[in-house]
Amino acid sequence: MDVKLEPEQATGTGRTEKENAERQLLIALLALTFVTGIVDAVSFLGLGHVFTANMTGNVVLLGFAVAGASELSVARSSLSLVGFLAGAVFGGRLARVMINTTRRRWIFTAGALEAVLLLVAAVVSSGLESAEQIPSRRIYAVIVLTAVAMGLRTATVRQLAVLDMTTTVLTQTLAAFAAESTLAGGTNPRLGRRVAAVLLMFAGAAMGMLLLRYGLALPLVVGGVCVLGASAYAAITAAPERSSGMY
Repeated sequence: MDVKLEPEQATGTGRTEKENAERQLLIALLALTFVTGIVDAVSFLGLGHVFTANMTGNVVLLGFAVAGASELSVARSSLSLVGFLAGAVFGGRLARVMINTTRRRWIFTAGALEAVLLLVAAVVSSGLESAEQIPSRRIYAVIVLTAVAMGLRTATVRQLAVLDMTTTVLTQTLAAFAAESTLAGGTNPRLGRRVAAVLLMFAGAAMGMLLLRYGLALPLVVGGVCVLGASAYAAITAAPERSSGMY
């Protein structure tokens, strides 16, 4: 999303207001990356070997399922893919509807909607511990809700266009980390955020695994609360300019 900014003003730290806003947005996106690890832990380990945030993995699992791999479900992977695409469509539409509002309001609205979807998924899965114990309708409902949430977020983050911060996948981040390293003759640009993104998704996945010991709902609640907090932080600290266009 292209944004018109006011003339830059230096802060007491020597950074401009724009630089401060970008740094604070980066912190929020790193928090969302942590949540992605939680969500994929829930979906893969708790909902029957399906990804609802990582669509690369989900498409591969769908291919395995179509070819007859055991313990994989065509229905679950297909629902996840459709839900993710629906969420992305909604995210794109939301940005266009809010094109003349402030960036703060847009960021918070998208984040709040994602948080609500995750919290509703937590309610649906309340009292359940594993995929085997969940009636099929509840499995499918949680898959769709979390996939829509991740699609909405991915579309929103894509429009924010912060380098090396997709929040849902790490393939390009890892490739850039290696290809632009000093070993490859590069200068290690944005090394800190790349390493932080990898570590936080790793930590989120580990946290999700641990929280699953207490049922499916708890990690989703933690994820929803983290998203709401990160979105509020990003909105409060964002520059108050208005959106001026898409991409």
